[in-house]
Amino acid sequence: MSEHIEEDGRTQKERMLAGDLYIANDVELERASRRAYRLMKEYEARYAVDRDAADAVLKELLGAVGAGVHIKPPLFVDYGSYISIGAGTFANYGLVALDVARITIGDDVQIGPNVQLLTPTHPIEPDLRREKYEAAKPIVIGNNVWLGGGAIVLPGVTIGDNSVIGAGSVVTKDIPANVVAVGNPARIVRNLSSS
Repeated sequence: MSEHIEEDGRTQKERMLAGDLYIANDVELERASRRAYRLMKEYEARYAVDRDAADAVLKELLGAVGAGVHIKPPLFVDYGSYISIGAGTFANYGLVALDVARITIGDDVQIGPNVQLLTPTHPIEPDLRREKYEAAKPIVIGNNVWLGGGAIVLPGVTIGDNSVIGAGSVVTKDIPANVVAVGNPARIVRNLSSS
């Protein structure tokens, strides 16, 4: 442990899941990352020939998968285990969901191509970065959200039900329900009817 970080007896995984600084170069975490990589590749290979077999791999890779979820490969995750996806959600090609913290995606979410859900953070302090510390904050995507192609959702963000995030937007802070937000950083440009 760094002289900057107090040793408290927790594993690096426990520190990671608590949102505290941790070192990713850890045997347990590397093993979980390799497992995820293997399953991502297996999902992609099976998707091309047998959707049912691919869906079984997806359920093994991710923490929870609702009925009728459809994710077009390639899919990129850190661990997969800390991602839950609600029923009826669709993700187009190239979803990046870095689940160093939990990622919760609601029901009936539409995710455009090349969307990034990024939970990892890195210290501002140069010494801690040099020592390879990182942390993470969870992401929550509500029900019936549409994330336009190329949207990026940053650590700690919650997007409320029914909201739309414009293509290419960078979501740096929470977005309430029933709005359209666009830009970098994403700003609310319209309210939507909740019906």
